[in-house]
Amino acid sequence: MTAVETTRRAFLRGGTARRPAVRPPWARLDAFTDLCTRCGRCAAACPEGILAAGDGGFPEVDFRNGGCTFCGACADACPQPLFERAAAPWRLLPRIGAACIAAGVVCRSCADACAERALTFPRRAGGSTPVLDASACTGCGACVAVCPVGAVAMGGAAMAEMAMAGEARA
Repeated sequence: MTAVETTRRAFLRGGTARRPAVRPPWARLDAFTDLCTRCGRCAAACPEGILAAGDGGFPEVDFRNGGCTFCGACADACPQPLFERAAAPWRLLPRIGAACIAAGVVCRSCADACAERALTFPRRAGGSTPVLDASACTGCGACVAVCPVGAVAMGGAAMAEMAMAGEARA
């Protein structure tokens, strides 16, 4: 099975390269597209409904549908050696974009959705923007779906690793 190279595909389609796909937690990024058969068992097993077939039919996490509970159902359902459950599930962190309305409106949706209380809003005159405690954040993505303006996206070290894995296959 050949790897999917999203940068080249985007260029040939006349578009720009999209962000690397977020694979299921514990996924081996170094060999994911080589070993995944795209059977869909991981997505069917996900109780949160955040896994779906993405580019090339490979499973991707869509945080707009909710956050990951790290239950492991996706890894347990996979018949291939794609998951390393002894490792950390991933190293993703939320990134708060400029579209965040909390500075002008009382909005605390992302902090309210965070079970770990990793997002806080320090008191400031005229409103405040969220502050992330990266050491408390699990990278579950629950903050993404609840943002009314789409200002929260997942990123971080794992996204850089996914981009480098894609470049290595080019």
